[in-house]
Amino acid sequence: MSIPLPVFVAIPLVTAFLLPIFGSFGKKGKAAATLLANLATVGLLVICVGSVGQSRVYEVGRWPIPLGINLVLDGLSSLMLLAVSIVAAAAMLFGVKYMEQYTAKPKYLSLFLLMLAGLVGVTLSGDIFNLFVFLEIASIASYALVGFGCGHEELEASFKYMVLGSIGSLFVLFGIALVYGNTGSLNMAYIAKAIAGTGMNVGLGFALALFIAGFGLKAALVPFHAWLPDAHPSAPAPISAMLSGVLIKVLGIYALARIVFNVFGITTAVGWILVVLGLLSMVVGAFMAIGQWDLKRLLAYSSISQIGYVVLGIGLGGLIIAQAGDRLDPQHLTWASLAILGGLFHLINHAVYKSLLFLTSGSVQMATGTRQLKEMGGLAERMPVTRAACTVASASIVGIPPFSGFWSKLILVIAAVQAGFYWIAAIIVFVSLCTLIMYLKVQRYVFLGELPEKLQQVKESPCSMLVPLVFLACLCVLMGLLLVPSMKDNILAPAVKVLTDGVTYSMSLIN
Repeated sequence: MSIPLPVFVAIPLVTAFLLPIFGSFGKKGKAAATLLANLATVGLLVICVGSVGQSRVYEVGRWPIPLGINLVLDGLSSLMLLAVSIVAAAAMLFGVKYMEQYTAKPKYLSLFLLMLAGLVGVTLSGDIFNLFVFLEIASIASYALVGFGCGHEELEASFKYMVLGSIGSLFVLFGIALVYGNTGSLNMAYIAKAIAGTGMNVGLGFALALFIAGFGLKAALVPFHAWLPDAHPSAPAPISAMLSGVLIKVLGIYALARIVFNVFGITTAVGWILVVLGLLSMVVGAFMAIGQWDLKRLLAYSSISQIGYVVLGIGLGGLIIAQAGDRLDPQHLTWASLAILGGLFHLINHAVYKSLLFLTSGSVQMATGTRQLKEMGGLAERMPVTRAACTVASASIVGIPPFSGFWSKLILVIAAVQAGFYWIAAIIVFVSLCTLIMYLKVQRYVFLGELPEKLQQVKESPCSMLVPLVFLACLCVLMGLLLVPSMKDNILAPAVKVLTDGVTYSMSLIN
């Protein structure tokens, strides 16, 4: 059964507007709002899982493109929808108890679902202006959620995030204006057809540069990363999981990959830019993370490093395709597909294990009242489930076999070696060793050693907070042990094909 694509956006969007009404009816109304919000995220997860393998175009209001708006479901958008819905369902359930320490919980739930609606809309948009509209919906909701605690740290981080995020949005909007002025269309497929027919010019080249800068800011790639180390630690733990797990990927990486590969077409110069941005993010993020003593700040810098793997894989695949040009043979296509496969596999891996790490950090912070590593220790016996979940996530992000993170990093190394980029393979291994150091540090200072006197009364988190931890930890194990072949064929391969086909794929939508 094919569910109309607007339903994917309507579920979180309509629920977001209903929740404040429920919240106005006292304690029972707030409980009903919480239940409705969880049902909405679970319902979205169910239809996203059911949409895997499907491919279709929906014309809103039955207006044909390019006159009307269209929503597109394909291999790449299915992959992103799956990641978004999994993390959203886990974060929403975790927040049932965690967010009781904050006031105005119905407003939090409404903002959460508004952000989720924006993420889903970006993923399904078939034209660049509506992509921008949904991007702004998700961004504005996330600005408010980062500052939801209303403390000095939260408000400062939210303001910094809003300023830099608005600059990124402005770059994207200016890029859209230039594209429309040069092609006369906002639909991605028609823009791709126009650029393929007339070629690039100065205006389109400048627009592409604006898109790379704007989406690079949204993805927090080095050197556009200044907002992330403040925003992620300051936000409530469920929001930190959403920001790191899916928001920077959808608003940044997904949008950038879609524009570069399916609209403009990958070139050697752009491929090198993506490779360099990916490597810079990997190395700088890892070095900065090692020196942190704030648990959530360490995880935030780690996100910068890990997102570099994703951009490196996508950029390396694009570089191989661009360098081969018209001489692209099956061997080069295989290398490129392998690199992009590694990048996209790491994207979904990171969505799972980094959201799990942020949720475990929220569990620890709620129990201990601190994020400082030097003030913790000995929590393994008092918080065994949290410790087990954190250990699984740490092993996966480091790349210890057989956890899921090992396979995506191995694929990237193999792709780099086969394509002759041995130095890139060496950097991947080096950054993995740095990642091992930072997460051994987390295990040592949070869970091992002696329990401080002031933490003698620490207890494990409530059951509703532990269920999403166990769910995500099981995914980390299963994705590494059982799901690699089926994920590759049914989920990852269609997404890879969307990017490797480039503008040819986009133009096929209007033929």
